[in-house]
Amino acid sequence: MDQIIEFVGHHPLIVAGIVAAWSAVMFYELRLRSLGTTHVSTADAVRLINKGALVIDVRKPDEFAAGHIVNARNVALDRLQQDDDAVGKKKDKILLTVCDTGNHAGRAAGLLRKSGYENVFSIKGGLVGWRADNLPVVK
Repeated sequence: MDQIIEFVGHHPLIVAGIVAAWSAVMFYELRLRSLGTTHVSTADAVRLINKGALVIDVRKPDEFAAGHIVNARNVALDRLQQDDDAVGKKKDKILLTVCDTGNHAGRAAGLLRKSGYENVFSIKGGLVGWRADNLPVVK
């Protein structure tokens, strides 16, 4: 134990670097875990949709009309921010939120969780990722 204290006393920059690297790794890992519980891949989204999940498209109505996931429901993000029950579904139903890139969908998923919806996920990559995986979009 005395050797460790002596090492720390003689090499404070090395010890500070080790502590900083460990902190960065822990922050990164915790961030990945939190994202993993709220975001799903397009493949997982397809499985959930096949099991009855409802897709909530949080883009503006004109963007929604230009192309959206089959059977998606358009509820704009600003409406979700104003109305706690904008979706109007059972709180235990699985909901998938989607936008163009996934950024607004993540925020929408957080709002829905705060409103009491238990199973809300956003599709990672949004419609850009959906289209990149050659999944169907309707107009």
